[in-house]
Amino acid sequence: MWAALALAGVLGLMPAAAQNFPITPAQRSTAQQVASRGVPLSELAPNAPDSYTIKSGDTLWAISGMFLKTPWRWPELWGMNIEQVRNPHRIYPGQTLHLEKLDGMARLRMGEAPGGPPTETIRVSPRTRVNALQDPSIPTLPAHVIEPFLNEAIIVGENDLDRAPRIVAAPDTRVMITRGDRAYVRGRNGSPLIETDPRRVDTFRVFRNVVPLRDPLTSAILGYEAKYLGNAELVRSETVQAVRMPNGEMAQTVVPASIDVVAAREEMRVGDRLLPEPARVFSSYVPRAPTLPVDASIVSVYGDAVAMVGPNQVVAISRGTADGVENGHVLAILKAGRRIDDRTQAGERALIKVPDERVGLMMVFRTFDRLSYALVLEISDTVQVGDRVVNPR
Repeated sequence: MWAALALAGVLGLMPAAAQNFPITPAQRSTAQQVASRGVPLSELAPNAPDSYTIKSGDTLWAISGMFLKTPWRWPELWGMNIEQVRNPHRIYPGQTLHLEKLDGMARLRMGEAPGGPPTETIRVSPRTRVNALQDPSIPTLPAHVIEPFLNEAIIVGENDLDRAPRIVAAPDTRVMITRGDRAYVRGRNGSPLIETDPRRVDTFRVFRNVVPLRDPLTSAILGYEAKYLGNAELVRSETVQAVRMPNGEMAQTVVPASIDVVAAREEMRVGDRLLPEPARVFSSYVPRAPTLPVDASIVSVYGDAVAMVGPNQVVAISRGTADGVENGHVLAILKAGRRIDDRTQAGERALIKVPDERVGLMMVFRTFDRLSYALVLEISDTVQVGDRVVNPR
């Protein structure tokens, strides 16, 4: 037990208060052994290869499943030290993974890709959009599924959007605004929308009214999800100009900022809100089982008019960083057993509940205080809002 607690504390999987609990040198040594000893041979997949060379398009989850029956035990198989579990070695196309078997345990070692990871740099010119170099390491999950979502979904406070810059007008008298259109925006009271750096293009995401996400069991509001509409670029800052009024007098009048809509998932309209676009980050974290017990529910399915959940869909669950949930945590989906009348005993009738059955796996990839978003990796039966989510074993 002490070893488990020590490992949890070192890995940063305990709540903030628990992370400060003192760890003795002996406990730390035990934790390091637990993290690096490997996995029993019985945990290997039946056709686990002795070696595998990483290819472009691979994901860490797929490679984990190639070697293991339980992919979330990847950190143990890899034999990483404590510091590398939270920030793992990058894995690049061309590197080779070697499976070692010794004394009933299996571990994985990694060879270097020829020449190592690319070190290419780029030069940034004035008024150029600033983008990070593409990370050549393989992602944990399919990039084409997750990366667009990371730039869309956002959990906000109930009134956060009310304080954000807002679209106040469109060209001419049109009502709906879409890609290629120009629109006019005002900042918050006392905070006009102006460019932050004349050498760069200010980019924004456009959102509509927030939707409360409730715990299916308690109905408590866990957070508010803002509806993503698209992206826009600031063309001209908000100013104040002297304008001649109908009575002939000159008056200082607000001239809204101008934006160009560069991407639209849905049409926008007056009243929609803008938030600065964050840096695009796609983390390569390690799939692993949570150290602490997790018992959550599926709160919502991301996307309009979606009721049932399928593979590669994103769901929100009712636990977040406050509950010790972290990016990379793998969770099992349980389908609630139905309630039936037991009439198998003559003269007796009892209401019973069929046991919950595991029907799939998901991986958390974005966390908030009381909510997390996860990608459904595999399912064997229908999954829907309200189904339970627990530790994978």
